[in-house]
Amino acid sequence: QVRLVESGGGAVQAGGSLRLSCAASGRAGSTYAMGWFRQAPGKEREFVAASSYSGASTYYADSVKGRFTISRDNAKTTMYLQMNSLKPDDTAVYYCAARQDVSGSYYYTSVAYNYWGQGTQVTVSS
Repeated sequence: QVRLVESGGGAVQAGGSLRLSCAASGRAGSTYAMGWFRQAPGKEREFVAASSYSGASTYYADSVKGRFTISRDNAKTTMYLQMNSLKPDDTAVYYCAARQDVSGSYYYTSVAYNYWGQGTQVTVSS
């Protein structure tokens, strides 16, 4: 079992920045591909960014490309999402997700992941 805990959410004005963290624990020694998703009120959960286990391969939704950066620490137990130039449309609950993977791939569909965090709220005001 893997436990994911997000942190770093908050309220910021448009144009500002936030960095989200996702700490993974459990099943030491396993390799995990990880990703970020978000869900705004009244909308479906949508893909934001994904990383392979090593962090060498990443993928972004068009809506955040060039503004958000996904990264992982050297121990591969913490994933980050640096969010710059935030817009009101970025307001949502952000979730991190993980799946055991040794292929070096990234995944951009929610059904590909079997572990999820509890979410952290990001609110961007205009």
